[in-house]
Amino acid sequence: MKSTTKRITTGAAAMLAAVLGFSGCAAAGGDDSGEGGDVTITYGMWDQKQEEAMKEIAAAFTEEHPNVTVKLQTTPYKEYFTKLQTSVSGGSAPDVFWMNGPNFQLYASNGVLAPLDGDGIDPADYPEALIDLYTYDGELYGAPKDFDTVALWYNKELFDAAGVAYPEAGWTWDDLESTAAALTNPATGQFGIAASQYGQENYYNSIAQAGGEVVSADGTTTGYDTPEALAGIELWTDLIAAGSSPTAQQMTDTNPEDLFISGKVAMFQNGSWAAGAYADNPDIAGKVDVAPLAAGAEGNQSVIHGLANVANAKSAHLDVAKEFAEFASSQAAAEIMAATGTVIPAFDGTQSTWVESLPQYNLQAYIDALDTAVPYPVSKNTAAWNSIEGEILSQVWAGSLTPEDGLAQLAEQMQAALDAESE
Repeated sequence: MKSTTKRITTGAAAMLAAVLGFSGCAAAGGDDSGEGGDVTITYGMWDQKQEEAMKEIAAAFTEEHPNVTVKLQTTPYKEYFTKLQTSVSGGSAPDVFWMNGPNFQLYASNGVLAPLDGDGIDPADYPEALIDLYTYDGELYGAPKDFDTVALWYNKELFDAAGVAYPEAGWTWDDLESTAAALTNPATGQFGIAASQYGQENYYNSIAQAGGEVVSADGTTTGYDTPEALAGIELWTDLIAAGSSPTAQQMTDTNPEDLFISGKVAMFQNGSWAAGAYADNPDIAGKVDVAPLAAGAEGNQSVIHGLANVANAKSAHLDVAKEFAEFASSQAAAEIMAATGTVIPAFDGTQSTWVESLPQYNLQAYIDALDTAVPYPVSKNTAAWNSIEGEILSQVWAGSLTPEDGLAQLAEQMQAALDAESE
């Protein structure tokens, strides 16, 4: 599910804001429940691997509501939000559709999404961080569908060959650094870890582990101008400087995950979406396992992200749309999703089925991460500062900017972007 957090460009975000600002002024959608006649609603999604499960969920809803047909609309992720932007502008957006954290506030703040009824979703049934992620101005707009947390994958063959103990619960940043050094062999081109410039997988977690934050909970203040953020970034840049990780250029030339899969890197932090892919890859399936993240000064927090089902506020069948959005995130739907093993369902108590779907791996590490998980960092227009973040941190990772100077620039420019959101 990594694709759920891919970024849109600043230009696209600006155009999207203009489109949504206009659409937000349009007349509200209807609330025709379809009683007394047949109703068809559309359901927008982007993952073909989940189509069968979503069809089963749609069929289960129709079984309870015989006059309602749910028609799936699957669009590849790279085109999904562009198409959604256009369909919102033209009044043809799906009645219910998938939403991710980076885009959520932009759509919610412009009146595109309908707040969900209070009796349809019990927040206690879902991870608190996901409820927070899809709440705007005190109202819940997204019914949490699934989630992903982050853990550390490691190559057991490389650990065994080096005589190094496997990572385990309770290990620390110091343990991570010493283990990475012990698994690095310049003569063979082997590295202990890939310190990739990935937010969700790497530095968003380490900043939280140091006691910091990327952006404040209300999305108005940068957290990059703090010693904690600096510590979270330096964990990764120090690994590169020590030679325990490939350089930024090497990870540009070859995708760092490919280096892990090929056995050139012994450890790689990745989201729960990786489990199925690694299990299906004969080159790595039997060589790897997963462990909790290492703990910094304040713990071993993982960023949590996940999708939500949202209802189009302009839907001609708004009551039905909201009811289906809630149903598609219900316990019944979660059990259908869990059985496929493709995602971790958000509904509490249903995750064990996902864990058991790949018993060869310690997938419980991803579920245990919920206890201290922190929400994926977002604001009203996340993409605006994501582009700044990526540009400046790429210079930090490459060594052309020191972490101190880079974060000073990033904090100043990011704060300006956040201030512009409130104007």
